[in-house]
Amino acid sequence: MRQTTMLKPAEVVRQWYVVDATGLTLGRLSTEVAAVLRGKHKPTFTPNVDCGDFVIVINADKIVVTGNKLETKNYYNHSQFPGGLRVRSMRTMKENYTIEWVERSIQGMLPHTKLGNVQRKHLFVYKGAEHPHAAQKPVELVIKG
Repeated sequence: MRQTTMLKPAEVVRQWYVVDATGLTLGRLSTEVAAVLRGKHKPTFTPNVDCGDFVIVINADKIVVTGNKLETKNYYNHSQFPGGLRVRSMRTMKENYTIEWVERSIQGMLPHTKLGNVQRKHLFVYKGAEHPHAAQKPVELVIKG
């Protein structure tokens, strides 16, 4: 008889992945990276345990977006004070706040719980091709799309 194995936090083995985002679509990149951050690519995936890996996204300024989203999609923040609504277009986010733009896209696909907060800290986004995580020996993660 087969039995479901439930991973314990002490048994988790983590790996580092690096993703070159040059020419990739934002949504397709985000779904793949979110799955790796959660650990859904592993056969030992356990929903209530942080069993995901670390992901480094490089060349975030070279991500593409299809359609007319650069002009029509907006990002909203509110300071909880009267008149505190801030609206930024996707073009503004891509040009001026590239790292926040990619992080918001990926973090929106993670659980909005304490577990998701821990998994969010395993994501590192950089505009250029350089990153300071060479000592971790990251493996290249190939994403179609």
